[in-house]
Amino acid sequence: MLRRESSRSTTVGKPRGNAGQASRSGKRIVSGEIEARLKEMGIVLPRPPKAMANYLPGVAVGEILYVAGTLGTVVSAEDEDVLPIVGKLGREVSIEEGYQSARYMAINHLAMIKAVIGSLDRLVRIVKMVGYVNAAPGFKSAPQVLDGASDLYVALLGRERGAHGRAALYQNELTFDAPVEAELTVQIKA
Repeated sequence: MLRRESSRSTTVGKPRGNAGQASRSGKRIVSGEIEARLKEMGIVLPRPPKAMANYLPGVAVGEILYVAGTLGTVVSAEDEDVLPIVGKLGREVSIEEGYQSARYMAINHLAMIKAVIGSLDRLVRIVKMVGYVNAAPGFKSAPQVLDGASDLYVALLGRERGAHGRAALYQNELTFDAPVEAELTVQIKA
């Protein structure tokens, strides 16, 4: 069961891949490049969030990986997924707190991507994010909240690989009263 908690306990895997491998765009891909950048940013990937129902964290079809929706959970010391921020934007949750929740969500998506494809070295670019914001009536700043995820992807991957198409949708309820949820479509090396 998800609960509110303020600490983030995470684990990290060893980078894998082929150093100096050329991508289809002709740019050199350095083994562990994305995970090294995460480390520079002070981000340690947690284990992927545990599935709450009968679904996979992601499904790859050729060069496209469809990543399941996830929340801005963190992993507790007891290895439980907890929501450090809960409630509706525009009521209990500020734009800044929603932005942080979206950032946690993006970190979870990166952990899910790594779990599905084995190495973040295979991540070519973020293609599209469909984000949902748990909004109180009258709240109209969903795009600014979801920037917590979008800004992280661009800071991590650069504009060319991290900038993506996006939908920012308003919801009157989300699972466990989470402030945000999103699903991703990414391009991977097949």
